[in-house]
Amino acid sequence: MDAVMSDGNLETRVGSTDVAASQHMLVCALQELGNLIHNLGTTAAPLLQDSSTGLLDSILSVTLHPSISVRLAAAWCLHCIAVALPSYLTPLLDCCLERLTGHKSSPEAVTGFSFAVAALLGAVKHCPLGIPHGKGKIIMTLAEDLLCSAAQNSRLSAQRTQAGWLLIAALMTLGPAVVSHHLARVLLLWKCVFPASPKDLETEKSRGDSFTWQVTLEGRAGALCAIKSFVSHCGDLLTEEVIQRLLPPLPCAVDLLTQLSSILKMYGSPLKTPSVVYRQRLYELLILLPPETYEGNLCAILKELAADLTAPDIQVSASTFLLPPLCHQDDLLILSPLLQETDHRFIEEQLLLGNGVACGSLEYDPYLIYEKDVEGDSVPKPLPPALSVISSAAKLFGVVCAHVGETQRLPILEQLLDSIKHTKGARQQVVQLHVVSSVSSFLKYVALSKGCLGPEELKRFALTLVTGALESTNPLLRCAAAEAWARLAQVLDDGAFTAGLAQVSFDKLKSARDVVTRTGHSLALGSLHRYLGGISSSQHLNSCIGILYTLAQDSTSPDVQTWALHSLSLIIDSAGPLYYVHVEPTLSLIIMLLLNVPPTHAEVHQSLGRCLNALITTLGPELQGNSTSISTLRASCLLGCAVMQDNPDCLVQAQAISCLQQLHMFAPRHVNLSSLVSCLCEILLDNSVLVNLYSPYLLLRRAVLACLRQLVQREAAEVSEHAVMLAKDSREELTPDADIREVGLEGALLILLDKETDERLCHDIKETLNYMLTSMAVEKLSLWLKLCKDVLAASADCTAITCVDTMQEEEGDKGDDASVLTTRHDEKSHPFTNPRWATRVFAAECVCRIINQCENATSAHFDIALAQEMKKKDSRNDFLVLHLADLIRMAFMAATDHSDQLRLSGLEMLLVVIRRFATVPEPEFPGHVILEQYQANVGAALRPAFTSETPPDVTAKACQVCSAWIASGVVSDLNDLRRVHQLLVSSLTKIQAGKEALSHLYNESASTMEILAVLKAWAEVYIIAVQRHKNHRQPLKTTSCLEDSIRNGSCSSDGLLDLVYADLGTLSRLWLAALQDFALLTLPSEFASQLPAEGGAFYTAETSENAKLQYYNSWALILHATALWLTSTGFVVADPDEGASDLSRPVTPTSMCQGSSSGATIKSPEDVYTDRFHLILGISVEFLCSLRSDATMESITACLHALQALLDVPWPRSKIGSDQDLGIELLNVLHRVILTRESPSIQLASLEVVRQIICAAQEHVKEKRRSAEVDDGAAEKETLPEFGEGKDTGGLVPGKSLVFATLELCVCILVRQLPELNPKLTGSPGVKARKPQMLSEDGSRLVSAALVILSELPAVCSPEGSISILPTILYLTIGVLRETAVKLPGGQLSSTVAASLQALKGILSSPMARAEKSHTAWTDLLRSALTTVLDCWDPEHFSLVDETHEELDEVSLLTAITVFILSTSPEVTTIPCLQKRCIDKFKATLEIKDPMVQIKTYQLLHSIFQYPNPAVSYPYIYSLASCIMEKLQEIDKRKPENTAELQIFQEGIKVLETLVTVAEEHHRSQLVACLLPILISFLLDENALGSATSIMRNLHDFALQNLMQIGPQYSSVFKSLVASSPALKARLEAAIKGNQESVKVKIPTSKYTKSPGKNSSIQLKTSFL
Repeated sequence: MDAVMSDGNLETRVGSTDVAASQHMLVCALQELGNLIHNLGTTAAPLLQDSSTGLLDSILSVTLHPSISVRLAAAWCLHCIAVALPSYLTPLLDCCLERLTGHKSSPEAVTGFSFAVAALLGAVKHCPLGIPHGKGKIIMTLAEDLLCSAAQNSRLSAQRTQAGWLLIAALMTLGPAVVSHHLARVLLLWKCVFPASPKDLETEKSRGDSFTWQVTLEGRAGALCAIKSFVSHCGDLLTEEVIQRLLPPLPCAVDLLTQLSSILKMYGSPLKTPSVVYRQRLYELLILLPPETYEGNLCAILKELAADLTAPDIQVSASTFLLPPLCHQDDLLILSPLLQETDHRFIEEQLLLGNGVACGSLEYDPYLIYEKDVEGDSVPKPLPPALSVISSAAKLFGVVCAHVGETQRLPILEQLLDSIKHTKGARQQVVQLHVVSSVSSFLKYVALSKGCLGPEELKRFALTLVTGALESTNPLLRCAAAEAWARLAQVLDDGAFTAGLAQVSFDKLKSARDVVTRTGHSLALGSLHRYLGGISSSQHLNSCIGILYTLAQDSTSPDVQTWALHSLSLIIDSAGPLYYVHVEPTLSLIIMLLLNVPPTHAEVHQSLGRCLNALITTLGPELQGNSTSISTLRASCLLGCAVMQDNPDCLVQAQAISCLQQLHMFAPRHVNLSSLVSCLCEILLDNSVLVNLYSPYLLLRRAVLACLRQLVQREAAEVSEHAVMLAKDSREELTPDADIREVGLEGALLILLDKETDERLCHDIKETLNYMLTSMAVEKLSLWLKLCKDVLAASADCTAITCVDTMQEEEGDKGDDASVLTTRHDEKSHPFTNPRWATRVFAAECVCRIINQCENATSAHFDIALAQEMKKKDSRNDFLVLHLADLIRMAFMAATDHSDQLRLSGLEMLLVVIRRFATVPEPEFPGHVILEQYQANVGAALRPAFTSETPPDVTAKACQVCSAWIASGVVSDLNDLRRVHQLLVSSLTKIQAGKEALSHLYNESASTMEILAVLKAWAEVYIIAVQRHKNHRQPLKTTSCLEDSIRNGSCSSDGLLDLVYADLGTLSRLWLAALQDFALLTLPSEFASQLPAEGGAFYTAETSENAKLQYYNSWALILHATALWLTSTGFVVADPDEGASDLSRPVTPTSMCQGSSSGATIKSPEDVYTDRFHLILGISVEFLCSLRSDATMESITACLHALQALLDVPWPRSKIGSDQDLGIELLNVLHRVILTRESPSIQLASLEVVRQIICAAQEHVKEKRRSAEVDDGAAEKETLPEFGEGKDTGGLVPGKSLVFATLELCVCILVRQLPELNPKLTGSPGVKARKPQMLSEDGSRLVSAALVILSELPAVCSPEGSISILPTILYLTIGVLRETAVKLPGGQLSSTVAASLQALKGILSSPMARAEKSHTAWTDLLRSALTTVLDCWDPEHFSLVDETHEELDEVSLLTAITVFILSTSPEVTTIPCLQKRCIDKFKATLEIKDPMVQIKTYQLLHSIFQYPNPAVSYPYIYSLASCIMEKLQEIDKRKPENTAELQIFQEGIKVLETLVTVAEEHHRSQLVACLLPILISFLLDENALGSATSIMRNLHDFALQNLMQIGPQYSSVFKSLVASSPALKARLEAAIKGNQESVKVKIPTSKYTKSPGKNSSIQLKTSFL
């Protein structure tokens, strides 16, 4: 920093006196500063805000440095700052644009600030919140201005031209959303930069001078670069039309390419670099474009490429950058260590620069400053133009050569071969390198595109070329040639040719003795096998292996051994099962070489390792076998691994670990886990002690982590134990920060994660920790939570600042809360010292995963009473709920950190904690929950997220947490709730101004995200408030009630709704505006022209694509809340002005309330509500009818609940009822939802909406009938038109019928739960008796809901229509009854049976059964239905054995018969045959021994005997009364022994008492005479009463009470009976005397004991009868 500042200030004073001396130091300082801030992320904010350092000003001042390298380094440093701190991106961009505009006359300022702007634009893709859309326009205008003014001042021409095109090229990285608005201007500039015709180009050549050509080439190269940037970043905009506009300048660009050499001759060396740059830019663009777009120029391009590749003035060897992409990744391992990845590669590259070897630097190609970073945060390092042009030429050659005609390929290849022959010495190698790389590129392209090579001569030329390269002294060239050799065979795909190629190599290997030939051809054999598989003849394979064995044992040349063994590993890999026969000799060879080759030849050992790895893979799971041969092979493999582990070279050790990993995968029992883990930990921890820069073992660490990751997937606990055992056994003290004894392997890996910089390694460490967490977090809960807490608390001192709060009302509880969270300094030092923010984010994510893991474990993790009890039993037990304080503390520390990413993770953690623990009760304070004590902490964690400088994504997340906290119901006190509620109120105030007044630091879509997050949070709170209100009391408060309660200051039972109500007027307007936006955004693309030009209420037209995602995340809850609000208003406009204002936002009126044609017209309230109704309905239907696979359960449920709320009030129901097509469409959509979503809750919610639609249709039909009757009051009834479906004919048309659609849907639900109902499935036409079944709770609910809907359908039909559907409805209802009539203990009815009986009652008592037109048909159908119910009992109807009959619940069927008797008209059940069968069923049931069945039978008969119509009740009385009397006399004789018999007796007496009341006058005395002796026989005298059982006493009380009631009613009969029987009289008197004292007490008691029977009878009546 000091270097930047002092030198930056120095420049302004001293000028350019010592530029050369200072530039290297400045470049280095700026790069380091950039990297440092990049790694610090948003935690670096205080550094930049510190005015004493003036960091940003210093960097900006260096942007004017005379050296271009320094200017670029400063620009890159600004890029790093913008990526780290997205909030600085827009201000920095504004600052640089302002300075660029203001200093257009300074060359340094123009280039320096244009670099800075380009670098900052390149940072936008790393910042999800983006930049304001308008910046694109400013930059485009400035770029145009620079390009237009370039010609005005020759001193600035080149700089302005470069700056203009650089800005346009960088602008392209912002993607299609921004570029589409400027595309026309860019294409115009592109067209103007090139001459219109070849003739103009000729004129140009004769006119210009050296300087003008320099500027021209710079401009055209820049234009090519801008178009290249457009093609690579805006692929979506490349329509046919745009491509056609891009093409015209291309031929001219190619023409200029062909003329460059002559221009260069005319104007000399100043044009040399610009011309090379131009070539490179054109080649890069052509590589990206499809070859068809420039097919007219293919030959010209190919000639230029050939000339470039063989140009006479190339001196530098470019092998290190040109060939690696053309070699196979695996083959590079055998080459120089330069190509291996190490921690200190940067330093090696700098050394190479010093040695004159080609290496990259940003000033070679400033245009790379905006491209995506190659490796993390490192500076792009483009090669010098002379080299990068070769690289591009070689790539393009492959493409162009593949697309020219076969006849044109030949001369070009001939020319290339000749150029190699005609050059000598070092230059020959360079040309050969270029030519081979181009031909390799060509062969690779042809092979991948399945093309063909061309004539025979072409094959010969290619072969000559590749054979020559195979014997080159450059190992990289040999490698690339071996790859080309195999590609040639692959392209030709001719067995004979391939065999010929292999033979050439065999012959060469047999005859040649030099290292070069032997290495080249041995690799060629391996490559052939790699591309042409192991399916060649085994003889061919045998020859290969034989030769490679021999070469592998050539101890005179380690190089030959290395290449031969590498080739052998490729053959083993590709041969697969064919290699089995060679496994043993190969393994013996490998072991022998491992023991004999000196360890100093590490590269040979590495190749041996690769061979061993390939062999282990070939053997695969067979390694688990126990045969002698397999055991020997396994032992050899383990021996090989052990030898390699002892090798001092780290790459050999890495191979050993990789082999052990493979062995462990295939034969885990045979790998000693203990020694493997100890070996891994030693390597890892030795390195973790060191600072990464000095540790040369990156590849070894990668191997270790890859192995550990695999081990813990299978055996996490064992691995962890072995690591701890190793730490305990090791004698020497490990360094404190990696002490496994204290922090376990998990802690050691976390420490390593914090120190590692390699992305791949960090990914593996995270994966390993995740696997360990998944399998062990629940068992090692304390350890894991302590580790996460230590990582998060290592920087907790920062939180002291954020905890201080000035709000007076919270001062009391907050003081100590803050101290709880921050006083941690006195504890002993942490193993983690200031971990990086990325590590802390990972720790926060781990905590969330731990909570999820505990959720899948025992319930005690979320039940404090149970957890404490189990902890007492065994102190080793550990439960998450006991660590709640720590969870809250960690969430608080993360949520109030300086790092924005960590704040997001902390808020997510807080959200998870609230959701999981909200319902956990506090055992010490009943009625309270455990989270209640942490409300101050939650408030303190949320408050910082609502400050003005907080990024929108953090505020959006905090809103989600706020709504979850309020909705969770943890805090019941309104004043406590207000603290968090106030935060949402402040956000609402902020967003009321809409999209205009929000932050201009980020893209407009970020503001949309924040607004919608606030509205969604309020929606969630409102939904919960309404639900609680409904639970407290019905119905929902209307607007006026709410106003009264607020005016009177009365605190309602649920104040949350009152709390929301204050803002409900504003919220409802904003919700409606958001829904309207969403509706517009989801319109299909063909309606794009109808969308408002300026965007919606909360999004701008330019950012609509980005905004869509935000709306998708929020719309569902907003829809539900809006529907609830509209329901609460009842769709009645209270305020006359509301119709005009309600749909408008406070500032910007939306178009919804103003007709598009006449802006001034005010809609009527009816129209406003119709619009709102259709808005909600339209959004719901659009979403539900095309459910995407990623649609969340939350969205679907919210959508269905919104529809339910909508249909809760009359006005919307009348809309649906009167529009049948709308109803049918809704039903079809709901049917699809039920078919595609298995969730019972979604299906139930859908059925509820179906029920409401049917109710709406019923109301509509009733209303039409009523109004018709009123209108035609005097007319005859016959003339009234028929209303309802089916009209006069009874026909229901599928697709046009609401009833039919409903039937389809209900059948779908019923048949899914009870497939037996489908005659097609059962293969029988009727309801066949099968074993009844019990449905799951969810299944029962669904079936019950479907039956309710079925029973409502007749009311929607006309009489004729009802006749059409009745058979189906009866079949389904009785079918459910039959299939689910399971016997339950206590004579209960299952919920589905209860529902089917209820539905049956509804159907039978339908007015249609009595309507004139349908009466007869209904009567016939209902008789058939009753017959079906009766048939369910008959043994001949049973398809299964008699057990089915036994399991069938008689009570259910008997209740069904009773429902028929009581609910239908008498003529249905009084026909003799049916009546006799019904009476027989009752008789048979009375004989059943089961007491519960008898009790229920008596209760049902009681109902039938009371039926007012004698035609119905008398036959049952005649047939069954005597039977009942006999039963009671039986009980009288043997006295009841238990409660059940007592209850039977009581129910029987009630039946007899009913008989007495319904009997004719002259029979009554006889009945009373029968009843009284039975009652008196149960009376007890004074003595017996004392010793009687409780049952006998209850019976005595019951009998006495009944006598007291009957006696006075029928006094004459009573007196005569008592007089005629002295025994009865004596008994009665004794009982009365004995009871005299306690009778007052006993009577209530007896009432109490009777209540169960009484209740059930009443319940039964209300339920069905």
